[in-house]
Order: sequence, then C-alpha cells, then structure tokens
Amino acid sequence: MKKYLWAFTATIMAAAYLTAGPGPEFDGFFMDKTLRVDVFHTADAALELFTLDKLYAYGTWAGSRTHLIDSFNNGRYYIKVYDKTSGSLLYSKGFNSYCGEYTTTGEAAEGIKKTYHETALIPFPKKTIDYAIEKRNRKYELEEIFRLTIDPRDVGIIRDKILDQNVQVFTAHKSGPPHQCVDIVILGEGYTRKETGKFKEDLKRHADIFFQWEPYRSYKNKFNISGVLKPSEESGTDEPRAGIFKNTALNSSFNAFGSERYLLTEDNRSLRDIASFAPYDAVMILVNHSRYGGGGIYNFYCTFTADTPFHSYIFIHEFGHSFAGLADEYYTSSVSYNDFYPRGMEPLEPNITALLDPANPKWKNLIDENISIPTPWEKKAFDEMDAAWQKKRGNMNEHISELKRTGAPTEKIARAQQEYDKLDREHSMKVDVFLKESRYWGKVGAFEGAGYSSKGLYRPMLNCIMFSKGEKPFCKICEAAIRKVILHTID
Repeated sequence: MKKYLWAFTATIMAAAYLTAGPGPEFDGFFMDKTLRVDVFHTADAALELFTLDKLYAYGTWAGSRTHLIDSFNNGRYYIKVYDKTSGSLLYSKGFNSYCGEYTTTGEAAEGIKKTYHETALIPFPKKTIDYAIEKRNRKYELEEIFRLTIDPRDVGIIRDKILDQNVQVFTAHKSGPPHQCVDIVILGEGYTRKETGKFKEDLKRHADIFFQWEPYRSYKNKFNISGVLKPSEESGTDEPRAGIFKNTALNSSFNAFGSERYLLTEDNRSLRDIASFAPYDAVMILVNHSRYGGGGIYNFYCTFTADTPFHSYIFIHEFGHSFAGLADEYYTSSVSYNDFYPRGMEPLEPNITALLDPANPKWKNLIDENISIPTPWEKKAFDEMDAAWQKKRGNMNEHISELKRTGAPTEKIARAQQEYDKLDREHSMKVDVFLKESRYWGKVGAFEGAGYSSKGLYRPMLNCIMFSKGEKPFCKICEAAIRKVILHTID
C-alpha cells in the first residue's frame, strides 16, 4: 500500500510543480541559441572575485524555454540575467563550483588564493542584459559580487564554430528535441584513438545503467544522452600519489583537494569546448580507469571511472550531486573540507537537515506516522564498524600507491588492488545487512549522521545511494528532488 501511496504523492508533487506561476516569455527576450559566459574565479577563504574571460555564441539552447527562473534555492552561487531596460529578472540558475569547494579547504583558510576557470550557459539575449553572479554569505543570504552588461551585438562575442576534426559524437539514447528533454553529454576522458570502440561500449553500458533506477526509468522518454570523445594521447588519468601522470584530453586527476578518491579536472576550457559539440543541460565525464573514483559538483559537472567494481554506484551517486544538488549523506569517510556546513544554518540541499525546527523538518510531508524526530538508530555500533574499515581502507590505498610509485611488478599491484576490491565489496554488503536489520528500515524520519558530520546533521532514511556504496535506490526524498529538477529542465 505504501508503494502506491508514494507514487501518488510523487505525482501530486510533480503536478503542483508544473502549475507554478509563469516566468518570462522566452521568445520576447531570447533567441533559440546559447551564450557561453567564461569567467575566472579567484578566491581564498575570505575573498572571492570574478573577472570576464570570453563570451561565445553557438548552438541551440538546450534548456527549457518555459522554466527560466530557478526557485530551488540550492547552490553556493546564483547566475541571474536581467533585462537592461526594465531591470526585470529573465533567467536564473543556482550552482556550485570547484573554486567554491576550494574556499572550504585548509589552504584557503591560510590565505592562499587560487584561480579557476568557470562557464555558465544562458539563452542568447535579443536585447542588452545585465549578467550577475551572486554568492551566499555566512547566513546563506545571496549577495551580488559580479555584474556585467552584455550587448548581444557586441563584436567581441566569439561566433566562430568550435571545430576539431578529432572529436566524435555518438548517440546513446534519443527521445526528442533538446527543449523537450533533459540533454546529458558524457565526455570520454583518457581514451586513446585505439580505444574509441571501448568508449562506445562504456557509453552504452552506462546509459543502460542510468535507466535502471528511479526516477530516471519513469522519465526515460524525457532524456537524450550523447557521448563526445576527443581521443587522448595516453590512456587513463593522473594518479599523483602514485607518481603517475597521463596526457589526456581533459587533464583529469585523482587527489583533488588531497582526497585520494576525488577525481576532477581543472581544465574547464577544454571541457566546455569538447562538450559544445552536442546540446547539453548536464555534463558527465567518463574516465577510462579501473580505480574507484569520481566527483560531482552541482550544475557544474560530474566524473566517474568506467571499470571499478563500483562504477554503477559512482555513476548514479555523482550525477545526484551534479544534476539535483543532492548532498553526501555519509559522514565517516575523510574529506578535505573545513566547516562545509556551518553550525546553526540549515543546509541548502534537499536531502540533509540541521533539524533546527524538529517540528517542521524540510521533508515533513513524507515522514512516516508515529516516528520520533530525531529518529533513534543503531549509530554507535555502525560508527565502530565503519571506522575500522575506513582506517583499513586508507592504509590499503596508500600501500597500492606506494607499489605504483616504487615500480613494483604489475602482478603485485594487481593482487593488492584485487584484495582491496574484494574487501571493499564485503564491507559494502556488511553495511547493507546491518542497516536492514534496524526497526526503522524503510522509514522516513531524521537519522543523525550526514553531510560529513557525525553530530548535528540528519538524513531522511537509514540508507540511500547518497549514503553508502553499492547498487541501491535513492531514498524517497532524493527521488522527489530529482523529479522536480527533471520537470524544471524540460518544456
């Protein structure tokens, strides 16, 4: 019965979303083209500034023409586009960024400034606009920190078509015109020309995986998935801890912010140039590697490795970050952030809460009847079990890196990796069994432990693909949030 009640609730929520008030009239202000705004973002923990790099005009606008204003209130930053004459808001979108994550690191706290390249896509304006970027302060209030007037007739806008005879585009799934679908582009990274066939196979394999899970399965006819490949000179990706560096098309690397499994690229310009060969609402990077790794940044991009035993999990988990702005619900793994969620502030993400008002949690409409808030669970026993594994996992990863650094025989490295993969799978299954034995399994409540914090932050359900590794569904709150974003992205 609850299964059908949940389906009914999701349908009502979707209908309510679609009947929200109208936004600006697309044809009155925009052309069916894309304006790419490239900026440099410089920051440390105390200071941030943006400067313009270049403007590009190209291609069909992939996004919705009816849902132009972002009302999700998610993301550390917001893009806002205003009509220059009237000052009316024409378009907005929340996002996070590589640089935004950097501001929470120890280096940033020490005052070390770094500059990152970033891109935003907006519909091409018919008349002069003001393009603004807002940033949240410590109280999560948005404050404007950058404004630029853009005249669409400006001869400085680059209108040359980006050409590269080495780039190939493949269709993995096609449902309809870009405006009527969520358009995903999956970029191949670390695939040589000889590995083009492997990229095509990996692309299809992951497109098939994508539609195995809700809510993507229910909206399969509302997605387009394209693969874009610029062959790399070398296969794989950088592994700095192991002393391995590869010449690849997107210059991706493990060890982002010092985390051995965090896999990102700082080469945003190459990423956007290659992605421009297909219309897109979201960018994913498929990395040709067998080691566990990935990353996802809201409305920016996500990465995942193709051949790790947990590739399905990483693929779906990281897209949850980049597409719907979902938070990590785990809290026992080490991360490189300091004070990522300030105490006393309600997180923006839809799937974690500080429970500042226990009588009115953000997912109140889905909480099971007669359940305590906060919801008690077997946290102490779980923490002891998982802490032991996290320590062992870290030691094993460092051992594998040392073997690679010192030029150990390939067979020895392979055995060490196989042992790690085996124990990692066993621990993942142990976690699933442990949580399923709880009296609150399958219930929606508020379970302490989320967002990298053991205390003070809560997740909606005991388990979710945003909480633990393995092939498992999104919790009900995450699924509902993703449905809203899908409906916002299409006409």
